[in-house]
Amino acid sequence: MSQGPRSGLAAVSSALLAMSRHLEVRDVLKTIVASARELLGAQYAALGVPDDHGGFAQFVVDGVSDEQWKAIGPLPRQHGILAAMLREARPERLADVREDPRFEGWPSAHPDMSDFLGLPVRDGDEVIGALFLANKNCPKPDGGCGFTKDDEELLSILAQHAAIALTNARLYERSRELTIAEERSRLAHELHDAVSQKLFSLRLTAQAAAALVDRDPARAKGELHQVAALAAEAADELRAAVVELRPAALDEDGLVATLRTQIQVLDRAHSARVTFTGHGVRALPAAQEEALLRVAQEALHNALRHSGAEHVDVTLGKRGPDTVLRVTDDGGGFDPTTVRRAGRHLGLVSMRDRASGVGGTLTVVSAPGEGTTIEMEAPGG
Repeated sequence: MSQGPRSGLAAVSSALLAMSRHLEVRDVLKTIVASARELLGAQYAALGVPDDHGGFAQFVVDGVSDEQWKAIGPLPRQHGILAAMLREARPERLADVREDPRFEGWPSAHPDMSDFLGLPVRDGDEVIGALFLANKNCPKPDGGCGFTKDDEELLSILAQHAAIALTNARLYERSRELTIAEERSRLAHELHDAVSQKLFSLRLTAQAAAALVDRDPARAKGELHQVAALAAEAADELRAAVVELRPAALDEDGLVATLRTQIQVLDRAHSARVTFTGHGVRALPAAQEEALLRVAQEALHNALRHSGAEHVDVTLGKRGPDTVLRVTDDGGGFDPTTVRRAGRHLGLVSMRDRASGVGGTLTVVSAPGEGTTIEMEAPGG
């Protein structure tokens, strides 16, 4: 990205085309703020999409590094200048935002900002966001704002097109959600019909076998073989449905991003500290990513619900040619042998089945009072 402002019809056209090129809401927001910052020659740009609870559902920045953004902390609330733009739906052009009576400060890690230009993003009468720039890269008039009236008009054009792009992206995502919901409903219906038929046949065959055990053991044995075959078919039907119901986020974002997002949610939702580290893993076949994700989810569920852990750590990395998932907690631990004998598996059987189903292995290391480590190794990645 260039440091100085771009000007002319070609630059504006390029920015507008970039906005319309994306269909994902997050990508649209990032393109809007990057285009605005470059086009108007600002040091910082941001766009916030408000929620209904005084905060922001999404907040995208440009000009701030990932490290800075993490250090700043939680998303801002709807207060100060941001609240004014959302509430009053009018442009704000200030020589020094810090001198405005509505300014309420910012976190210690927040970059220092002075001249400011902000506009609401509107869809008809509804304000759907706030777009703003700070620190114009140019000499400032004494006591004046680096942003000009022309900048305000240009940002207004961008905001209008941003509203269109954002609305289209939302409609696309809603349409996709409906499509996924319809497909899952269809699959659920098909699954119910197929498995119900298999289970009905299974029950009748088992009843027939029970009736024949005493008077015709040979025929009873044949019926029991049929029971086993029907049970295997039912299991296959279930397995096929699970594959088709693969999480959408996994298809869209990949394993590393999906795990990171889910673990961030768990970290906020539970008192235990839940952390994730992922490095060096490339895309895997769909079945392996699905298996790794499901094992991670099951292991996390056990750690957070049953172990009493204060810290759960998830890592995803490489070991030679293979991908290794490791979920470690500092909870109460257990004796895997005792659990197995007691008939309580804590999901260990299903985790082992998922691992072996993709040519991988599952290792469980635990002891009472010493926490638990569950490791799955899968080929590739």
